Amino acid sequence: MARIACLRVADLPLAAELRAHPEWGERPLVIASASGPRAEVVSVSQTAARLGVRQGSTIAHARTVCASLAVRVASPALEHAARAALLDVALSFSPRATLLPRARGAFGPEAIALLDASGITALFRSEQGFAASLVERARRLGLPANVALAGSRNVARLVARQLARTGGETQIVVPGSETELLAPLPIDLLDPDDDLAARLTRFGIRTLRDLLALPTQALSARLGPRALALVALARGTAKDPPLPVPTRTRLREAVDLDHAVDRLEPLLFMLQGLLSRLLARLELRHLACGDLALTLDLAGGGRDARRIGVAAATHDLRVLLRLLHTGLEARPPEAPVEAARIETRGRPVRSDQLDLFRPIGPNPRALGRVLAELSSLCGEDRVGAPRVADHHHPDISALDRFDPAQREAKRPSAPEPAAADLTSALALRMLRPPVTAQVRLAGDRPESIRSAVVNGRVVRQAGPWRTTGGWWSRAGRFAFDHFDVLTSDGTVARLRFDHITRSWQIDGLYD
Repeated sequence: MARIACLRVADLPLAAELRAHPEWGERPLVIASASGPRAEVVSVSQTAARLGVRQGSTIAHARTVCASLAVRVASPALEHAARAALLDVALSFSPRATLLPRARGAFGPEAIALLDASGITALFRSEQGFAASLVERARRLGLPANVALAGSRNVARLVARQLARTGGETQIVVPGSETELLAPLPIDLLDPDDDLAARLTRFGIRTLRDLLALPTQALSARLGPRALALVALARGTAKDPPLPVPTRTRLREAVDLDHAVDRLEPLLFMLQGLLSRLLARLELRHLACGDLALTLDLAGGGRDARRIGVAAATHDLRVLLRLLHTGLEARPPEAPVEAARIETRGRPVRSDQLDLFRPIGPNPRALGRVLAELSSLCGEDRVGAPRVADHHHPDISALDRFDPAQREAKRPSAPEPAAADLTSALALRMLRPPVTAQVRLAGDRPESIRSAVVNGRVVRQAGPWRTTGGWWSRAGRFAFDHFDVLTSDGTVARLRFDHITRSWQIDGLYD
């Protein structure tokens, strides 16, 4: 049997503002449609409502009722992030969930997420326990919500709307009791358009019971097919499409500033709040934070868009804040900042190594934190896994993103080397930068070497092997003659002569 849960926030503009500024929770607060004394009040906090402030009044009238009233202008950026956070709460319980589009009229401020709750009792002891957990998880993200559980999405939505009026948090609709439960509810919960609502009121229809008592054919003849759609909603028989499975894991948090910020410290303080809310949503869905896309709206209409690389996915707020600090300090915004957005693609959290035949590896979260800190200190392009560069220059190196799981999967299975091979194998340890050497020649062959790492007479040698390239570029051309030498002090080294600079160098030691 299908079961649908409706997670509803009754006043999204107020919830979005308090989610970004929880310190205003105890103050008399209203959300206005615009700035100025004639702007309309669209949301009222409980503290302001107890003092007599009412929704729909002007800011000037509200201030006469409460002199200490705090006024905030409705922020589309905060509301969009709060709606997305509501969907994250739903997806943390079920893979099938969706956000309903914005409603009209009196239900315009609401935000509703629907999720598939079929078989949820296998994870929770009861549907009531599941609903209570859903409410608590939404509250941890700063979203005061109520939950209704029913056999269809429309019934769950109607019951959730009624819960906000009665002050309840959760309600479970037992299968088969939908008609009896919905009958006494007011007709405006169906959210009819203004014309249809006026005609229903003229006929004395105020509850769903009154609507269902009328004959269907006569109702359709007088009020049209829109009335039949309301009847289907009231009976709970409206056909619902299946809930989708969201595949996008890209999350965004944004904020509009009251005043432009022209200094780095307050800008980082504001970005810390964005990152905190973003990490809370990621952790809810068991994801880690990847590369950050930071967009700053500048005074005068400019925009600063930049990418902050993260070497390894992490939940560490301190590391991410340090990366932002390093990037902004290296290249500050060209003008004061008026708005900011941070976007990232969630990555699956790495699991611990569970191979019985190999030693345990480092903790994935600790490894990711260390890589991110190294990237912050050394630079993003200086931390990673080495790879062979597609270039002939012996000093060229390249890095890939360090991912132990992928490198383990790509590692070829090599046969076990023989004992004779183990005794004759040598490893070349490159010296970066190469060490300058003084070489005495016997003809065109090195006879003795003097340097910081190798000193002595050349006992044996092999070479030279010439490497050239980049002849088309005056700055990038190179030409080396390499020798492998064994000196009298027992060192085996790689010696090279640079034809461009006419100098001898030690660029490697054999271990």
